[in-house]
Amino acid sequence: MLQIGIDKATVNDMPRVTFDGKIYVIDNLLLANVAVSKLRECELVGFDSETRPCFRKGDSHKMSLMQLSTPEECFLFRINKIGVPRVLAQYLADGSCRKVGLSLHDDFIQLAKVSDVKPAGFIDLQSIVGDYHIHDISLQKIYAILFGEKISKSQRLSNWNADVLTEGQQHYAAIDAWTCIRIYRFLTEGHFHPEESPYILPESTIENEH
Repeated sequence: MLQIGIDKATVNDMPRVTFDGKIYVIDNLLLANVAVSKLRECELVGFDSETRPCFRKGDSHKMSLMQLSTPEECFLFRINKIGVPRVLAQYLADGSCRKVGLSLHDDFIQLAKVSDVKPAGFIDLQSIVGDYHIHDISLQKIYAILFGEKISKSQRLSNWNADVLTEGQQHYAAIDAWTCIRIYRFLTEGHFHPEESPYILPESTIENEH
């Protein structure tokens, strides 16, 4: 059976993804209202979240940031500062508003710590990539397979509760949400042809994994 995968070394040699759209940091209720109004105008929105990392056993932190991106704009909701405003909660629970992310189970666990919202209208990329014979399920590897570019993870363990997010943090966060839209559209609009991928795994590799 055809399976597609990519190794870390190959990904590391690829050029980095860049996001050329506008990024807005949402840190008050007025901006939240404006942002959600814009998001509701978009038929598909990319989703991700960030939580301050823990470096000591037993430590835990709540969700710091929620990213919601259109193809041209990304809104970074600073959950650690404003919580989950009602207008945002209503949007997350609206099943008619389509949102796409990856490994949503983890995000929803973190969301439940800061809000009682019941997410609806979400699509998890991990649930559909198998239909296209893609063996890898990390965002970085899926994107590399499809677009030949690397999503940098250099900011992943940075302080997402910092008073001011650096430019590097903002772009990292935006890319994680924005790339979800690109992946979903590329796959569902028929642009990816698995049999033509340069990353088809040898049968011996697949057999060894089983």
